[in-house]
Amino acid sequence: MKIVLFSRPQMSHRADDIQQLLPLIEQYGFDYAINQEFATVVEELAGIEIDASKIYTDTIGQQPCKSVMLCCGGDGTLLEGIHRLRDKSIPVAAINFGHLGFLSSATRNDIKALFDDIAAGTLHIQPRTMLKVSGLEGECVTALNEVTAHRLEATMIQVEAQVNGQTVAHYNGDGVIVSTPTGSTAYSLSAGGPVMAPECACMLLTPLAPHNFGMRPLVVPDTAEVKLLIRTRHGSAMLSVDNRTFRIEDGCSITISRADETILLAQPHNISFYETLHNKMMWDVDIRN
Repeated sequence: MKIVLFSRPQMSHRADDIQQLLPLIEQYGFDYAINQEFATVVEELAGIEIDASKIYTDTIGQQPCKSVMLCCGGDGTLLEGIHRLRDKSIPVAAINFGHLGFLSSATRNDIKALFDDIAAGTLHIQPRTMLKVSGLEGECVTALNEVTAHRLEATMIQVEAQVNGQTVAHYNGDGVIVSTPTGSTAYSLSAGGPVMAPECACMLLTPLAPHNFGMRPLVVPDTAEVKLLIRTRHGSAMLSVDNRTFRIEDGCSITISRADETILLAQPHNISFYETLHNKMMWDVDIRN
């Protein structure tokens, strides 16, 4: 078994978390690899020296079949780790060292239980749909959460959304979000979009601060092709693909469809999406008290 560790240097790591994590890998007899940024944090914060042969840089390629990527941080760290992982056939788990951590598999108090599941081969794995984005100067990228076209200047932009070649809407405002069911609990949710269960085979279009009041989120099948035609009054706009950003020009056309590849996301053992939703959103909290 091999553990592919990933974290970002901007995380507020604690020495006791790291001093728990690395000894557990050794205790279970796992092989491991660690990204350069995280290795530096480990050495500086916990005084644990990392063998140079264990360190990878920007991306990591094909891994043994019995491997798990372990992302240490919040949901943003998980998204970055997924994009650095070229081998999408291995599952990805996350330990929440961040805030909400809606996609995390465990908290810092559950690390031992997570390693027990990895060792026993009892991780609960769920495939998650990704989006393929075309039109970025020949570059094709993927997203697990969402693709967002949004304004850069103080003035609004117009985004014409087409579904399978048919114009659905002209979004005049701050922009539009196209999200997966996984991403429905991220940016789209804060913009007023609905929550979708991960098993739903669909994409969600959520307008950002639309000037035309009748605009509402729209759910379309994930077999559809969504095209965004961006028009700006002055200069450029921005396209966000999960945690990556690209400057786009007036008249740019972006095509979004379901990607061929999926992500194998490890879920908390015996905890369903609905339980996670119930707990993370605190829907039982009575604010009247």
